[in-house]
Amino acid sequence: MEKVIILYKPEVEIYLNGLIFDLFHEKYFSYLENSILYKDKIIDFIESDIATFPSKKTPAALKTFGSKYIFYKSNQRTTWYVFFENKDNNYLITNIINSHYKETKWL
Repeated sequence: MEKVIILYKPEVEIYLNGLIFDLFHEKYFSYLENSILYKDKIIDFIESDIATFPSKKTPAALKTFGSKYIFYKSNQRTTWYVFFENKDNNYLITNIINSHYKETKWL
């Protein structure tokens, strides 16, 4: 199997790092370490499954997010949508949103 290369747009990296503090400050997690673990699970899913998880074509209304997406259900209340572009085994993560965003009505 060829090596999979995954890159993240800078704004996605900033979002994921900010997510740690947002989840902690909004009291979703009592400990900062748990917020870090939550974010790490999202990244682990992307890193291990993006090449094999069945992707979907992004609806026209959300094309600016990326041409394809996969989803990760982190718990019963929240699903994460990972948008990306790819060519062969090269993936560029272009956006990440969760099921609490209004844009998910298009998915």
